[in-house]
Amino acid sequence: MNEREHVRGWKKQTDNKFLNMYEADAVDINGNSFSYYFATRRKDGELMCQTGKLWAEGAVFYALLKDDPSKILLVRQYRYPVNNYVYELPAGLIDEGETAWQAAVREIKEETGMDFEPFTDYPDCLKRPFIQSQGMADECDITVYGYATGKPSVEGNEATEDIEVIIADKEKVKKILSEGLVTIRAEYLLMQFLKSNPDNPFEFLNI
Repeated sequence: MNEREHVRGWKKQTDNKFLNMYEADAVDINGNSFSYYFATRRKDGELMCQTGKLWAEGAVFYALLKDDPSKILLVRQYRYPVNNYVYELPAGLIDEGETAWQAAVREIKEETGMDFEPFTDYPDCLKRPFIQSQGMADECDITVYGYATGKPSVEGNEATEDIEVIIADKEKVKKILSEGLVTIRAEYLLMQFLKSNPDNPFEFLNI
């Protein structure tokens, strides 16, 4: 495909603390301008469309119970955009100076009360950031894998977080996928979980 002009500029539309809207002066395949709107967590000048840089702002955590890898750690969390509770894998933003694996330990403790031990014995190509919600945002995330131990608790949650911690076996996961509101990245990872062997639960990472 030939390279062509896609965007002539960007204009910030909002000035919020955590998330902002931008308007792109976009160019269609006929050379005509049109407005394209997208959201970003990044600061002006650091947007992916401005720099081309791929870096992870957040991470999603695939945590199996260490003493029973046939069970997985999930959360059911209220989400304002859909005005309902959604089944998800635990996830969170990566603080400045943190690695995704350090963020996983911190976030899982805060969100679920459990301890987390990262599993890292898999190819580096799966440890890099990947883009999500590409039609409406430039957010990039890393998936972190590992084992959870301890007792679930929501005592560390903030007042703005309405979370139920769920330990699910495969039958529970099938029911959730059949009947619940589920994020699409949870769907994809739970499909891997359903096919996994507890004796080698991360075998699917050996690509």
